[in-house]
Amino acid sequence: MNKELMEALDILEKEKEISKETLFDAIENSLITACKNHFGKSDNIKVEIDKETCDFLCYAEKEVVEEVEDDCVQISLEDALKISKRAQLGNIIHVEIKSKEFGRIATQNAKNVILQKIREEERSVIYNQYYEKEKDIVTGIVQRYVGRNISINLGKADGILNESEQVKGEMFKPTERIKVYILEVKNTPKGPRILVSRTHPELVKRLFESEVTEIKDGTVEIKSIAREAGSRTKMAVWSNNPNVDAVGACVGINGTRVNTIVEELRGEKIDIINWDENPGNLIQNALSPAKIVAVFADPDEKTAKVVVPDYQLSLAIGKEGQNARLAARLTGYKIDIKSETQAKDAPGFRYEDYIDEYDEYEEDEYGEELEGDEDGLEAEMPEEESMKEGDDGEESYGEEESYDGEESYEEEESYDGEESYEEEESYDGEEPNEEEESYDGEEPYEAEAEEELTEG
Repeated sequence: MNKELMEALDILEKEKEISKETLFDAIENSLITACKNHFGKSDNIKVEIDKETCDFLCYAEKEVVEEVEDDCVQISLEDALKISKRAQLGNIIHVEIKSKEFGRIATQNAKNVILQKIREEERSVIYNQYYEKEKDIVTGIVQRYVGRNISINLGKADGILNESEQVKGEMFKPTERIKVYILEVKNTPKGPRILVSRTHPELVKRLFESEVTEIKDGTVEIKSIAREAGSRTKMAVWSNNPNVDAVGACVGINGTRVNTIVEELRGEKIDIINWDENPGNLIQNALSPAKIVAVFADPDEKTAKVVVPDYQLSLAIGKEGQNARLAARLTGYKIDIKSETQAKDAPGFRYEDYIDEYDEYEEDEYGEELEGDEDGLEAEMPEEESMKEGDDGEESYGEEESYDGEESYEEEESYDGEESYEEEESYDGEEPNEEEESYDGEEPYEAEAEEELTEG
């Protein structure tokens, strides 16, 4: 019997990951509970278990008296001498209790105590296991829909993907394997409750950490991420090694690394940009692929004014304001974008101010490559309000326009046709490039800026 008990304990320890110490404690408590149910009290009950052989001894401590008033805690001298010949009045002797003598109810209660302890320990083990994985990603198997929520098998426990944490438009089939981000692990009376997400920006970050070796070892650091789940993500990266290209490392050869993540996210566009401590450069990169004429950033107020060519206005704003909105979240700045024409005519938004501020930066920072535009946003949507939202990160794929830039921005060009861009439609429709050249010829902003830099 003891051998069988030891084998059973070994199996429980391996399968449930419950230590033998815990199981021995459960057996001891069950025996004490059985004695209490059998005799009415258990204050004087002691249990000794040999953890090597699983032999156990259950006994009651009783006082030797001449006249027994309570047989649960007292024993007569005559009966005591039968147990020990050295027994004397006032001594405490150990009276062995045979577990086989327990009644059915006492035995059942003892069994329930052991089972309850095993369940509690199993829940505790699962909770601790997944609590360590909180704020990390795991692979789960879709089980079923529970209302609008989804139950996902994570291995030893089930996770709940709430409707609010699902990407709009994503549909899953039972047995489908997906990666989810563990938001929170709660310990409840019914066991651990695990909440997971498919929309959290950290999901993208963790996917890159698992896919990009340079991020995993700390060579490349993800500085900020801004995400609109299911549509687009912007991410700013920084390399701690001057010999390592941060954006190139995240993209991989022929886009293999980023394509793997895009596939996992069901086609969500990802823009990866270089992080820059200079807020002007950072905003320029964040508004990529739009070209920017000038940027004036106020670090104290966390606001920025951006001037872009007329034909780049809708591109800087993005489809439904998405590009500008994500750029604002990525940088943490409230961004005000205007076209060159609007900047010149707008009160309090003097074009000369941009030229003055332009002199403060290096020439190559805000030259012809500067990108952005958001003037029309004021007329069509509460751009400033949407820009107030700060997010810790985003992805600009400035250098990878061939990947995200061109395709995603083609969609954004449909925004050109909206009301705010009607005045520019004729400009685009005729020959924007030619007009741009003529504009450069008449009033070359870049040339003025360079002259001022030279004079300065």
